[in-house]
Amino acid sequence: MTTPVRRALLSVSDKAGIVDFAKGLADQGVEILSTGGTARALRASGVPVVDVAAYTESPEVMDGRVKTLHPRVHGGILARDQAADWADLERIGGKPIDLVCVNLYPFEATVAGGADHPTIIENIDIGGPSMVRSAAKNHARVLVVTDPGDYGDVLAAIAAGADEGLRARLAAKAFGHTAAYDGAIAGYLTALDGEGGRHTFPGTLTTVLEKAYDTRYGENPPQKGAFYLERGAPEGSLARTESLGAGGKELSFNNLVDVDAALEAARELDGPGAVVVKHTNPCGVATAGSLVEAYRRARAADATSAFGGIVALNQEVDLATAEVIAETFIECVVAPGFAGDALERLRKKKSLRLLATGGWLAADAPMLQMKRISGGFAVQERDATAAGEVAGGRVATKRAPTADERAALDLSWRVCKHVKSNAIVFAKPGRTVGIGAGQMSRVLAVEIAAQKAGDDAKGAVMASDAFFPFADGVEAAARAGVTAVVQPGGSKRDEEVIAACDAADMAMVFTGFRHFKH
Repeated sequence: MTTPVRRALLSVSDKAGIVDFAKGLADQGVEILSTGGTARALRASGVPVVDVAAYTESPEVMDGRVKTLHPRVHGGILARDQAADWADLERIGGKPIDLVCVNLYPFEATVAGGADHPTIIENIDIGGPSMVRSAAKNHARVLVVTDPGDYGDVLAAIAAGADEGLRARLAAKAFGHTAAYDGAIAGYLTALDGEGGRHTFPGTLTTVLEKAYDTRYGENPPQKGAFYLERGAPEGSLARTESLGAGGKELSFNNLVDVDAALEAARELDGPGAVVVKHTNPCGVATAGSLVEAYRRARAADATSAFGGIVALNQEVDLATAEVIAETFIECVVAPGFAGDALERLRKKKSLRLLATGGWLAADAPMLQMKRISGGFAVQERDATAAGEVAGGRVATKRAPTADERAALDLSWRVCKHVKSNAIVFAKPGRTVGIGAGQMSRVLAVEIAAQKAGDDAKGAVMASDAFFPFADGVEAAARAGVTAVVQPGGSKRDEEVIAACDAADMAMVFTGFRHFKH
């Protein structure tokens, strides 16, 4: 390194890899200062350690609350490579500290674990962030390490005698680490309601995003774009997927948005299920006894739109499904995983991207959603309902739906919440047959769904994401051959709509829930 590492201070909450890291430092002649549990763990493994209290000649006080907040510690870290600083450090009895390895008390994990308020407050680290910030500020001389994943690179850099920009990269990561930590604390404290509970929306909302890669461009070629991962994103989310595909291209901005839309819809499905998405809207959704049959049915629902689309599957992809997927051009397939032979088959498609989620995020998993608007964000809870709303709905017409109609209504209702409003979905048991999306007029959305369905509209059911303001929507559906309808209800003209259904011998269920998607 340009500056030798003679002395390192190690004090970590996450002790993964710390013993091997310390041994690697000691093998290179580095003196190690440490505190508390870290010092005990290192000594137990035979690593020579100098207690920080011995170095400072000042004992820990207040049950360890104060142990590293001392001039000899921060002077040793902040001293610049200049004579005046070395003289000041010598005057106070300090020595240069050339590496600081610190990660912080597990505040977020303590909150997530449901700890009581006093315990949460005790897990606000003070000395740790102070040392990290000191070391990061003085990164021209001091290496700061906050991520166990960097231990190997740091040991190699010390041994090689050159850092090649490692100092600046680690310093940037360190400030990101403390910024996220402070954001989590502010979010927790500003969410307290004063009565022992917490508000859904805190007074300060901090979302930490880490850049994954640049996209080729944004929605359109003149726009630049990038993909950022949310720190702490749940397993099963798009941010946690593993890229397995043979395609040489990264996912584009539009691909990412479409993949997320497909995943969200696929989470609604019970049993083997498939979703095909084009321009953020499902164009075909199906369930079946096997994944391959579910995919066949989803693709057949709108084969023209499926070309060049995004496919989401809710089970591991087997070879039979892979063979059918490979028949047409698809941009990306996302699924919990891929069997070995299925992966081998799909990797032969040079432009096909493959993503494995590993875990599976439930349709009702709670999380906040944010939409960028000029100068801020509109924030809401995830729309986590749909399952059970048809079964729990009220039959508003003289005729109740048959068992087959109820099954189709349930599928169409689950799909409808993932279609841009105004949204209409025609379905038969286990498959959609026609989708009308994003229209300013609800009756026009019905007509588009009917056109997409063609002859399959006869005997189909229909879901509407919001109420029908007039009877014309259900009348158009009746002319197309629809036999049952599900909608929220709540219009001033509900009675007219009910009368139109009764006149056509259509069954209709009111769920009482609206599912706009903008």
